[in-house]
Amino acid sequence: MALEIKQNLRLTQQLIMTPQLQQAIKLLQLSRLELMDAINQELETNPVLEETQAEEGQEPEPWEATAETGTEGVINEELSPAEVTVENLVRDDFEWDAYLEDKNSPPVRQEYEERETPAFENVYKQEVSLKSHLLSQLQLADLNDREKYLGILIIGNLNEDGYLKATVADLAREAGVEVQQVEAVLKEVQEFDPVGVGARDLRECLLIQVRHRNFQNPIVAPIIDHHLRYLENKNYPAIARDLKVSLEEVSEAVELITQLEPKPGRGFDHADSCHINPDILVYKIGDDYVVTLNDDGLPRLRVSSFYQEVLADQSKISEAAKAYIQNRLKSAVWFIKSIQQRQRTIYRVSKSIVNFQREFLDRGIAYLKPLTLRQVADDVQLHESTISRVTTNKYMHTPQGVFELKFFFNSGFTRSHGDQVASESVKEKIRQIVQSENGEHPYSDQDIADMLKESNILIARRTVAKYREMLGLLSSSKRKKPVWRKNSGTSDTLS
Repeated sequence: MALEIKQNLRLTQQLIMTPQLQQAIKLLQLSRLELMDAINQELETNPVLEETQAEEGQEPEPWEATAETGTEGVINEELSPAEVTVENLVRDDFEWDAYLEDKNSPPVRQEYEERETPAFENVYKQEVSLKSHLLSQLQLADLNDREKYLGILIIGNLNEDGYLKATVADLAREAGVEVQQVEAVLKEVQEFDPVGVGARDLRECLLIQVRHRNFQNPIVAPIIDHHLRYLENKNYPAIARDLKVSLEEVSEAVELITQLEPKPGRGFDHADSCHINPDILVYKIGDDYVVTLNDDGLPRLRVSSFYQEVLADQSKISEAAKAYIQNRLKSAVWFIKSIQQRQRTIYRVSKSIVNFQREFLDRGIAYLKPLTLRQVADDVQLHESTISRVTTNKYMHTPQGVFELKFFFNSGFTRSHGDQVASESVKEKIRQIVQSENGEHPYSDQDIADMLKESNILIARRTVAKYREMLGLLSSSKRKKPVWRKNSGTSDTLS
């Protein structure tokens, strides 16, 4: 069979995402700070756009009203290509003169009625980091400049728990000094607040605290120095046997050890802490919940008046300049429309979430309902992928606190009578059960599963163990508090 080149004409249909649609989808999934960066970048690159302040007495239509008027232009991956393109908004034959007659171009930021915003301290809290706290003490220490340099080097190599990550030999080699000099400065740093910071392991951290607190019990230091493994496993008889003391004496020493802090740096702010500025504000007014968008700080955008005047007298500009301005106008209008659509979509999705989780807003996390993206998508008539983008990196301020939108979507467990309970509610119940247990007789994972079953929550033991570990709760054997009982003789027994 001979090979030959042929031309065939074939008609097919396919969904093509235009650059404008790609931009709209990108804006939809941006967080609040990322959106502000995108707006500022567009203001820098598009000369037609400019930022303006609201005119006195002007009351633009709020997002709540526009969100209920229809779904025109809603980003939906299931729509046909003709429905998702923007030719209806910015056609080639668009009447720019008529558009520019309106001096108030569609604003990005909408002015709401006066309302009480969340307290600043509820959404922003600045804490002192461990390193800055130590550096301030270093500056007040009685050390020379060389020793302070070594102190800065040591503090810079502490992890978030306050432990020294580098070896003393590495620090000495880095600074070009003797190991003894680094050891001397390290001992000074270890006396800083919080006590125990700068230790190289748990044993050293606890011993520093014991020395600082001057415990009078003579077996506290030996237990930490030689029997940490027994202490972790609560093998108190082995400790008593090795130290040749009674279980009661071991009990007294253990009580003192539990007062020590194994992670001195845990009470300080870390570099990965983030300050949340919520995108959605939910208020309870009477018996209803009102959803508003937190648009404070978002600039209002409009077409520059300079380019309005330029296009008003087209005889003074060349065809190339006219084409460039019209191209930039198309980009500006689409950018404004995309942000408006983003705000309307976020509002509609947030409104739906509030409707689904009303009982949680009224009564707390124990009443959080199982919710899926499909349920919200069906409610607002959007695609699941759109809901996923809307709920990415966005936060809602509610009467119960500030939550990421993803928090409201969780799996559920079936109750014995048919309805479901959210996994987060189950975790909260497990936490409450453990907190209320008798320390001498803690509940096992199976006991907790049986107690949840009595509350009509059907859950397996292994699932209880998984949730318990996610909550940072120890197993029943490690939660158990030792009980010493006197025998008829002179020794004590552990029960």
